[in-house]
Amino acid sequence: MAACALRLLTTLLAFVAAASQAEVESEAGWGMVTPDLLFAEGTAAYARGDWPGVVLSMERALRSRAALRALRLRCRTQCAADFPWELDPDSPPGLTQASGAAALRDLSFFGGLLRRAACLRRCLGPPAAHSLSEEMELEFRKRSPYNYLQVAYFKINKLEKAVSAAHTFFVGNPEHMEMRQNLDYYQTMSGVKEDDFKDLEAQPHMQEFRLGVRLYSEEQPQEAVPHLEAALQEYFVAYEECRALCEGPYDYDGYNYLEYNADLFQAITDHYIQVLSCKQNCVTELASHPSREKPFEDFLPSHYNYLQFAYYNIGNYTQAVECAKTYLLFFPNDEVMNQNLAYYAAMLGEEHTRLISPRESAKEYRQRSLLEKELLFFAYDVFGIPFVDPDSWTPEEVIPKRLQEKQKSERETAVRISQEIGNLMKEIETLVEEKTKESLDVSRLTQEGGPLLYEGISLTMNSKLLNGSQRVVMDGVISDHECQELQRLTNVAATSGDGYRGQTSPHTPNEKFYGVTVFKALKLGQEGKVPLQSAHLYYNVTEKVRRIMESYFRLDTPLYFSYSHLVCRTAIEEVQTERRDDSHPVHVDNCILNAETLVCIKEPPAYTFRDYSAILYLNGDFDGGNFYFTELDAKTVTAEVQPQCGRAVGFSSGTENPHGVKAVTRGQRCAIALWFTLDPRHSERVRAACCSHLFPESPCFVSPFPKSHCQWLRHKRSTLDTSPNALLLWSHWFVLPGPSVNGIQVGKGVKTGSDAEFSVPSLGPASAVFVQRAGHTGKEMSLEPLRNLPCLLGNSS
Repeated sequence: MAACALRLLTTLLAFVAAASQAEVESEAGWGMVTPDLLFAEGTAAYARGDWPGVVLSMERALRSRAALRALRLRCRTQCAADFPWELDPDSPPGLTQASGAAALRDLSFFGGLLRRAACLRRCLGPPAAHSLSEEMELEFRKRSPYNYLQVAYFKINKLEKAVSAAHTFFVGNPEHMEMRQNLDYYQTMSGVKEDDFKDLEAQPHMQEFRLGVRLYSEEQPQEAVPHLEAALQEYFVAYEECRALCEGPYDYDGYNYLEYNADLFQAITDHYIQVLSCKQNCVTELASHPSREKPFEDFLPSHYNYLQFAYYNIGNYTQAVECAKTYLLFFPNDEVMNQNLAYYAAMLGEEHTRLISPRESAKEYRQRSLLEKELLFFAYDVFGIPFVDPDSWTPEEVIPKRLQEKQKSERETAVRISQEIGNLMKEIETLVEEKTKESLDVSRLTQEGGPLLYEGISLTMNSKLLNGSQRVVMDGVISDHECQELQRLTNVAATSGDGYRGQTSPHTPNEKFYGVTVFKALKLGQEGKVPLQSAHLYYNVTEKVRRIMESYFRLDTPLYFSYSHLVCRTAIEEVQTERRDDSHPVHVDNCILNAETLVCIKEPPAYTFRDYSAILYLNGDFDGGNFYFTELDAKTVTAEVQPQCGRAVGFSSGTENPHGVKAVTRGQRCAIALWFTLDPRHSERVRAACCSHLFPESPCFVSPFPKSHCQWLRHKRSTLDTSPNALLLWSHWFVLPGPSVNGIQVGKGVKTGSDAEFSVPSLGPASAVFVQRAGHTGKEMSLEPLRNLPCLLGNSS
């Protein structure tokens, strides 16, 4: 028996060695230039100002990483198919189960493992040639190459590519303020189209899913279905790719390899459990998107949930049943879905419904996932290797009872500690409330009540008179003539439903809505379709309201426009009889109000970044249309405001100020609705473009901290670029701020029709248009602001 096993093993090893040696020289993987080397070349080119070199190296680095990923996928998929881990069920005759058959099964298993390793070796090449450091992998995950590329493209006048690279980096780094400013800058440039803002690293499954959900939310089920189905197909492809990429080297977690001491089976167990855990984590990776703080919950099952209802809405009950049953694979006790299934059974008939099965792909996915979870929980229970289940649908019976009891005890302990902390916090809050109760109203009154800045504006009602907090009503903000001019602008320039995704009656079917944004008004003014003076008035009035709000509420942080909309609501005469609905139902501007539970949930699709709101009324010659505040129950009215020309109501956008608009039953009610944010990342992008429309002859840009008047800095020191196109001595140059990267703002100097490029550090809130008035020594120059330039409304400091 031993001799037989030895001969088998010797033959197997000889076969593996020969196959590996015969094919290893011809594999493409051996000659690949690694991404880390190309990335280093790109950063070096960037440091010396070699912009074509940056583009060449960074593009090659991205292609090299993609090729390396594709190579790994191809090799691991192909070798897994050619050499599966299958045990031979047929044992040779004459061997006992205890000795011979078991030994041959072990040899057969390890033989398959060796053959697959040999296959991977000749396919991939030496592992060292294809390994990226953890730091370098992080650079690519952060999309850092696109940060360098967007500047290099800009430098060599490839604007479309610069915009795509900047957008790609920003999608992966939504907190990056510099890139947000760069995108705002690109938005103002002529020749830049909306289609140029492409995410070059977008995942197909997530793109299709988000588009499908958007169409579903817009009540377009027919259009949503193909995108949701495509999302499913792409998801399973991405899922298999992610799993294949998990089969890499063992991660020793720092310097643990120095003390690692495991026997054969413990080493195999450690590595295999790590691979399985990585494969399970693909669920979280594929459900993540840079724009969200957390992954989509129950991402795969939610596809079937959306699909079942979309199919129901287009009358395809068979597919609706299939998707409902597929969803129930994951959540068999879901009450709503079981009710849906009962409804479909009533529509199609019990027998027909019974014959429809869940989707096979989902059944296989679930079965494999549960088998892996059993192994992972077993390893957690026996070896103490932690496993965090990424799914909420895992049945409890998959978890070993001892581990269940341990987790239950840990949860109870966590709950008890949380309750104790909560009780302590409540005691502290009670003490604080008692101390501040008497002074609360006083603090609110002193917090607001700042100057109204302009002559002719009067304070009509403050928070106290409006029975709330952070509320104000002012009169005389604009004149009767300005009201009439803006109302005429609306009726000439506005489009039915504009600003509401084209919905002509977004809040009630009993009124028509006509709206126009600042950018659209200015664009029409430039084209001569509306008076340019009226468009400028619209822009200036919105800026006036912003400054008043910022001053009256004594805000330490600047207000930025989130959205501006001049809108008219016109009553439809034939449907006003016995009308009971509102023109705009009670809502809160930055959260989703549930009036029954008195809760407002601050999460998308609510505009959670909005902090203050204002409405400037243009007329009062209509019936109804009063603005009103309520409590969180949306029923108890705390204050009511009657519109009239020049009256503005302002308030904070949170749960303290639920509000609505009563029905307009006759005539037309016109107003400018304004929403503001304290977060510059969410400032209105198109407003940056408005500057160039207002002052077409002047260089315009968005200042990060707009104030109410212009204050220019003097003698700002800066560092010159060392490139051949550096600034010449003693010349007058206009500095047009451009995009920036890593703290360096790229500008373009203009002198009598000729261009030269240079870089300056980010000049901060007071940066503007500068002229060089003195010479420089070494690499420094002195910049002084050019006087007598127009103060750019809302964009200067």
